[in-house]
Amino acid sequence: MITVRFCTLLSMTLAAGLVRLLPHWPNFTPIGAMALFGGAYFLRRRAAFAVPLSAMLVSDAILGATRYGWAVLRFMPIVYGCFAATVVLGMLLRKRRTALSVVAAALSSSVLFFIVTNFAVWFRGTLYPHTAAGLAECYIAAIPFFQNTVAGDVFFSAVLFGGFELAQRRWPALRAIPTWTPRGGAAT
Repeated sequence: MITVRFCTLLSMTLAAGLVRLLPHWPNFTPIGAMALFGGAYFLRRRAAFAVPLSAMLVSDAILGATRYGWAVLRFMPIVYGCFAATVVLGMLLRKRRTALSVVAAALSSSVLFFIVTNFAVWFRGTLYPHTAAGLAECYIAAIPFFQNTVAGDVFFSAVLFGGFELAQRRWPALRAIPTWTPRGGAAT
């Protein structure tokens, strides 16, 4: 059953995906926040992964066709893997969504993305020598982007999580009220 809550979460996630299409500082995007938000609020696991990943996929297709070209696709499995791991981090927030836990998850998401994607650039690319010094050079060159990733993840997490928490207070229909199926699992 599609609920007002689901439609609101879907709309917020898709809107965040579309924000990527607006001019922004490099890496200052809602990507990590979208994944955390999806994991934290969509009650069904399938939706927790599918909605943010779909928003990412649609915005990536538009950006690939209009701005960056399709060469960036070679790193997409790694990026999407980080994104899926961030959804799991969001799922860990389900029982306790405090400002501190959301900020900690956003920072963890940023660090995960930084470590994994820059390692992939070094490992699969030709920009840096495949030595320890080359790996260090790769990470050092990425620090300005990392700062923007952290700022974007924290900012957009505050907007998404804070916005939805305020909306739930104003409109009770947005609150999660799990119904139980004969198997005993949550249905909403």
